[in-house]
Order: sequence, then C-alpha cells, then structure tokens
Amino acid sequence: MNTSSESVEKVFSEAGGEFITPASQIAEKLKNIKVYLFDWDGVFNAGVKGEGTHSAYAEPDSMGTNLLRFGHWLKSDELPLFGIITGQYNKSAFELSGREHFQFVYYSLPNKIEAVNHIESIYEITRDRIAFVFDDALDLSIAAACGLRFLVRRTASPLFERYVRENHLCDYICAHIGDEYVVREVCELILGLAGVYSEALDERIKFSDKYSSYLSKRISGSTSCYTMSNGAIIEKNIFCPCLTIK
Repeated sequence: MNTSSESVEKVFSEAGGEFITPASQIAEKLKNIKVYLFDWDGVFNAGVKGEGTHSAYAEPDSMGTNLLRFGHWLKSDELPLFGIITGQYNKSAFELSGREHFQFVYYSLPNKIEAVNHIESIYEITRDRIAFVFDDALDLSIAAACGLRFLVRRTASPLFERYVRENHLCDYICAHIGDEYVVREVCELILGLAGVYSEALDERIKFSDKYSSYLSKRISGSTSCYTMSNGAIIEKNIFCPCLTIK
C-alpha cells in the first residue's frame, strides 16, 4: 500500500475530506504530537440530547482509537496520552474511556481551555503537542491553542465552517459527520500520514508480540476523571462497577 502523504491526501480528498493544511505538513506536525484529545458530543455521535436519549458511541470508532494508539506505539515505543472532553456528564463517555483505558476524561467544564491548561500542568506537555478533534463553538478556545486540529463537518453550519477557515482554526475538515464514524476517519488519516497504517493492521491481525506488548501496557492504566469545582479542576471518581476507572 502506498502510504506517502500525497497518496493519503488523494484517498481522503476523494472521500470528501478537505486539507486546509497540506497533508505533508500535517505529517510533519504529527511527529511532535503526544496527546490526542477528542470532543464527545457531535464527534463520537450526532450530539442529540433529550429524554430517553443518550450520547452513544460506535465500535468502528472505538477500534479506530485503539489502532491509533497502537500505531503511535509502533512509531515511538510509548503510549500517547488519549482522552475525552465533554461539556456535560456523559455516562457513555466514561464507559468507553474506562473500557479502552483512556488516560483522562474532562467533563462539565464551562471553559474548555481549562482542560488544556490542566494537561500541560500535570503531564508537563506543551499544547503544541496536542491533536484535537472538534465540531462546534465551545471547542474553539482549544482549537486556537493546539498543534493539530480536525474539524468534524456539519453542512448545517456553513458560517461556522467559514469562521474556522478564516481564523485558521483547523488543519483538516472531515468528510463525515458525528454519527458516520468520523472518529474512525480521523484515526485512519493520522495512521496513514504517520506511515504506519498497514503495519498496525498487520500486527493486530496476527496478535503479534508487538501488539501484545502494547495491549499489556494499555490495559495496565486507569482513567482519571476531572471536572470543575470552586473555580479549579479537581479529580472526581466516577463510580460504575463495570469500569476500570480509578
């Protein structure tokens, strides 16, 4: 499989994605990324709320996050930091994060940039090393700060998309919307531009020693949950007997 930046750009462009930053430059930026941060509503799902509904997630997206972290492991021999930021208390976000052993979930933050400030503080990683996937206005403070930004497309808000373009707040506009496995799209794009997509699939199919080592390291970690209290971010345990969240 041809995994040059140009070939990956062609594949994703033909699928409907749009590179605001050339694929070759995104590939260079990826070499510096240590953290993958995903918004929840409108990214892992359509963002629909109301009585009797919940913010779900899809297994193709979950597999995408696993392959992305494994690909990062293959490139750097270390796990990336991976987490969710959600504006509300979302049980599905906690469930997926605990099941997949994401490092953190930030929830119910009035100003989402506080999560980036907190990540910089506790992990000693600068914001230019964060890749962020987002979809709406509440996310723009983070998009303005991070090293790589992926905007989930929503044709119903063309003025918002134009604002993001004009203010240089994204590097790639996704082909798909939140309930069309857009997380998988972003994960595959990153793996392709990192030149590790085929290797990640091959090793996962074989359940090789490399994959086993990665998996052992991944499942040894627990998930920290953070929220805002009295003007400061605190760690707050989320109880659910089916999860491994500490």
